[in-house]
Amino acid sequence: MTTKTEKERKNLLAEKIEHVDIASFDSTPIVEAMQKMSFTSRDLGRACEILLKMLADRDCSIVLSLAGSASAGGCMQVWVDMVRHNMIDAVVATGASIVDMDFFEALGFRHYRGSQNVDDRLLRELYIDRIYDTYIDENDLQACDRAIQEIADSLAPGIYSSRQFIHEMGRWLKTHSRKTDSLVETAFDHGVPIFCPAFSDSSAGFGLVMHQHQRPDAHVSIDSVRDFRELTDLKIAANTTGLLIIGGGVPKNFVQDTVVCAELLGKEVPMHKYAVQITVADVRDGACSSSTLKEACSWGKVDVSWEQMVFAEATSVIPLLGSYAYHRGAWRERKRREWSRLYA
Repeated sequence: MTTKTEKERKNLLAEKIEHVDIASFDSTPIVEAMQKMSFTSRDLGRACEILLKMLADRDCSIVLSLAGSASAGGCMQVWVDMVRHNMIDAVVATGASIVDMDFFEALGFRHYRGSQNVDDRLLRELYIDRIYDTYIDENDLQACDRAIQEIADSLAPGIYSSRQFIHEMGRWLKTHSRKTDSLVETAFDHGVPIFCPAFSDSSAGFGLVMHQHQRPDAHVSIDSVRDFRELTDLKIAANTTGLLIIGGGVPKNFVQDTVVCAELLGKEVPMHKYAVQITVADVRDGACSSSTLKEACSWGKVDVSWEQMVFAEATSVIPLLGSYAYHRGAWRERKRREWSRLYA
C-alpha cells in the first residue's frame, strides 16, 4: 500500500462511532408527549408503554430479538445496559450482531463514521467494508475471524448449539477482552443466554470454516436444531414471555416459533403475551421481517392484546425506548431469571 493510500485509509477511519448511553438522558418527557401525538410518535409511545408492562409483569421473561445493523450504528450499549439492568432475559440475534459487531468491539476494534456517497471500489482497494454510512476495517474483521477460530480450537471436538459456543466466547472474553462491557461478556456474567440460529452467517462462519479446515477429523460444529430445542425449552420453562424485536428475519421467526414447537412437543404454553417490533420493512411482500405481530397471532405465536409495530429506522427510536425503560425504573423490582442455568 502506497503512502498516499495509507493516508486515505487513515482519513476514512478517523472518526469512531460513539454508542448512545441511555442513562445519560431521560426520554420520559418526550415519550409521554409522543403518546399524545399521532403516526409513528404514538406507535413508539405505545411500544414504550408495552415494554414497561413487560418489565412490571413479575411472571414475564423478556427476549430481545436482534437483526440489522443498529448495533454497529451506535446502539450497542443499549443492549448491554438492558442486560446489565435486568431488562432482558435472553437474546436471539443474527451472527453479525453478536460477532461482527459486539464481539468485534470487545476485541478492541471499532466501527467508524463514514458516508454512503463514496467510491466503493476505492474502499475495496483500501480494505474497508461499508455498512451504509459506517465503515469497518477488514483487517480487524479478519482478526475477529481468527479469534473465533482460536476459541473453537480450544474446545473439545463435538456438536454445540450456538448458545453453548457464545457462552464459551463470553468465558474467553473474561481473560482476553479489550472492552469490559460487551454484550457477550455481560450476558455471560448475568446468566443471559444468547442464541444465533444462523451463526455461520458472520465472522463466526469464517472462523469455524478455518477451524474445520485445519481439523477435518475432529472439530467443533454448530447444530441449529439444538438451538431451536434449547430456545423452546426456555419458552416452556418461562411460560409468560414478552418480545422486543429489532428488525426481523431469522431471529424474529425463530423466537416466535417456540410456541408452535412447544405445542408439537405436547407442551401447552401461551402465545407470547407482549411484543414490540421496530422495523422499516414493507408489509406487502409477505416477508418475515415485515409480517405484523397481528399476523403472527394467526399462527398461534403472539397474542394481540399487547403488541405494537413501530415502522421506524431503529437507531432513531431505540435510544428513546431504552432511556424510557431505564428511567421509569420498573427493572429494579424484577428478579433475575439467569436462564443460562437451565442448560447447566
